[in-house]
Amino acid sequence: MSLVEIKSIVDNPPKSRNEKLASLMRRLMMCEELVRGWDKMIISCETQRLPAPRIQIYQESTKVSLFSHFEFSNIPVEDKLWATYMHACVKYAEGDALTNESLRERFGLKDTSAGSISRLIKEATEKKWIKPLDPTTARRYMKYIPFWA
Repeated sequence: MSLVEIKSIVDNPPKSRNEKLASLMRRLMMCEELVRGWDKMIISCETQRLPAPRIQIYQESTKVSLFSHFEFSNIPVEDKLWATYMHACVKYAEGDALTNESLRERFGLKDTSAGSISRLIKEATEKKWIKPLDPTTARRYMKYIPFWA
């Protein structure tokens, strides 16, 4: 997913293609109009330690794919990077920042996986999906936020 596509998810208001159906679903409390759905979906995936949802944006619609549990080693690199970005967004929304420890916890990994998580963070930083909160901090204590923050 490109930065433009990511930004369009964050910045655009919801748009219903069938307003009568959407209105009925809101009254039945099956959906909402406060745009909290993205946050709820991402946080649920994180707490269940599931891969981040795959989001595909089309001209007039959006497709979201949810996944069951995968071992960390079986998750494709692009999906790991996407989960890293989403984790940074969740932490930022909570008033915190992504760390090596928080990302290990998000994926359910032990301290011995710190090296592989550092490489993942480095790649997400190189792709400019996340950035250091304070670039002068010692590498061990580095915290990261989404690129747009």
